[in-house]
Amino acid sequence: MPIVDQKDPQQLRRYEEFITHSPYGNLMQDCRWAYVKKGWVGEQVTLEKDGEITAALSIIFAHAVGGRTLAYAPRGPVCDPYDTETVLALIKEAEPVLKKHKAFLLRLDPEVRYDEALCEKYAAAGFRVRSRNVGIHDQIQPRFNMFLTLKGRSFDELMPTFAEKTRYNVRLSHRKGVTVRWSRETADLEAFFQLYLTTCERDKIGHRPYDYFERMLEAYGDYARIYVAEFEGEPLAAAIALHYGQKVFYIYGASGNEKRNLMPAYAMQAEMIRWAVELGVTFYDFGGVYSLTKENGLYRFKEGFCHEEGVTELVGEFDRVRSRFWYWAFVKGKPLLQKLRAKKH
Repeated sequence: MPIVDQKDPQQLRRYEEFITHSPYGNLMQDCRWAYVKKGWVGEQVTLEKDGEITAALSIIFAHAVGGRTLAYAPRGPVCDPYDTETVLALIKEAEPVLKKHKAFLLRLDPEVRYDEALCEKYAAAGFRVRSRNVGIHDQIQPRFNMFLTLKGRSFDELMPTFAEKTRYNVRLSHRKGVTVRWSRETADLEAFFQLYLTTCERDKIGHRPYDYFERMLEAYGDYARIYVAEFEGEPLAAAIALHYGQKVFYIYGASGNEKRNLMPAYAMQAEMIRWAVELGVTFYDFGGVYSLTKENGLYRFKEGFCHEEGVTELVGEFDRVRSRFWYWAFVKGKPLLQKLRAKKH
């Protein structure tokens, strides 16, 4: 069936099996991502040939404006993004669920490098392209990402590709006695969350609730690990890593304010990269960055490990507009109203 029955475990497993093994698959296109994103409703559609799934699309719906929903396919679709004929066929199959949830917009953001020709191809197919023409903070996910390509190399073979300061910090943390372990235990999730709150307060950024991470570990089970870097039994840094398909994802990281000179986050990253090497996956995904300057600590940290490859610019978002009025209200009207309210306060 083109629309996956959410109550049929066999259909859900079949869908997940395809996503996991597809070269275009991504953990955010898995059915379980909607469970992690509390308040969003998930629907999945497929294309099939001779009884086999050939393309897929997972859409999560969130209430946005005027009783309408934003339909978002994070890192979708799961097919060749250059094959717009297949992409349009998937969208056609999704029409019943788009109507059901009163979606005014379907937004795609495939994980593919920026290509002007690809942007032009989607524009010609009737999509509104949000790429270099919008601000770096105006998209749902960062358009710049950091990938470490493993290429079958051991950790020792990868080390020379890191920046000199990064190699120094990895060795320093080991010499100073920082140890790293992993688990899926509640106590370690709680330790991670306390460090996460400290990080958010220090960096003056918002944070997700504890149950968001509980759902993530519950949803992905053995694919997920909590890593904790310690010194003499004291947690100094922690992170959540997920193995999915041909990647290990560095999902969330956190560090405390104490003993930062021991470089615990570097020791922790080294162990998570070693896990990716042991699994034999192709990429270690450091996630997105919004600033591309060395003055930004997050960029500097990630770039140190991805020094050989550098930053990857992704293509951005492709919007399939279903209501011009509500699309304008969402993209232009709502932000304008928020600015006016902010001025009053």
